[in-house]
Amino acid sequence: MGPLKFTNRQLLAIGLGCAGPRVSLRLPVPRSRSLASKHEFYRSMSFLNTLKNQAQATAAEQQGNATLVARNTQLVEGACKEALAYFHTLSQQLNVLRPNSAGRHALDKQTVFRALPQLNFRVDARRIEKGSKAQAVEVYDHVVIHWELHGGGDVELNKDFPPDIEKLEPRLRQSGAKVDVEAQRDAGGGKLLNMRYRFPALFLASVRLVPRHDEGLITFKLMNLDDFDTVWATLPAAEVSAARLDDLARWIVGQPHRFLDGAQHIRRVEP
Repeated sequence: MGPLKFTNRQLLAIGLGCAGPRVSLRLPVPRSRSLASKHEFYRSMSFLNTLKNQAQATAAEQQGNATLVARNTQLVEGACKEALAYFHTLSQQLNVLRPNSAGRHALDKQTVFRALPQLNFRVDARRIEKGSKAQAVEVYDHVVIHWELHGGGDVELNKDFPPDIEKLEPRLRQSGAKVDVEAQRDAGGGKLLNMRYRFPALFLASVRLVPRHDEGLITFKLMNLDDFDTVWATLPAAEVSAARLDDLARWIVGQPHRFLDGAQHIRRVEP
């Protein structure tokens, strides 16, 4: 009779069932665990590759955005430079010609100014630093041409009705006039009788360019060209050309113009 042969599982069962010393048997690691470890490893590598691909795509997008912003900034700066040179030349000519305004500038129904002489054209511009200290570049903050509208003589207005006062005061602020305001009160009870407004008929008008470098746009703020109000309009920097500025000059001197053709976000704000 040959020697008995037992499987590992049988030997383990015998050891657990006898009273003798327990025998510790080292069993081989099932093959399935090794395959699971490899599977987890490849899964982790796959997720890491996904993150890597996402990071590369984000970096490329950021680089593309930086390139676009740089191009837009260059276009805006070129347009501002052209407008500044144009305004300097325009102001010199208009200070000689002294054109009258073509609009109707009304403070109330009775106080309306027409054909106001336009004088003292002046040009201003400001540059600021844009970006971080390490990568800061100097760019235009604004470009503006402003002038005076002369109505001649002094004006005195008296208002005793609160709604009339509420309508008049914002228009006076919009006009740029230097106004002396006096409240007239009853000597006995101190009741308000009326409000008195005295001012020289000298008003202000302007055209301001507000650059939007990252977007490649320029917003125009046009004050008191046709009335005591503000017109806002936005144009792509590439469209702020000599031809467009010619139409702006026509608007200022009261000739037919197409300055607002194709402009975005046009709105007229009345005080």
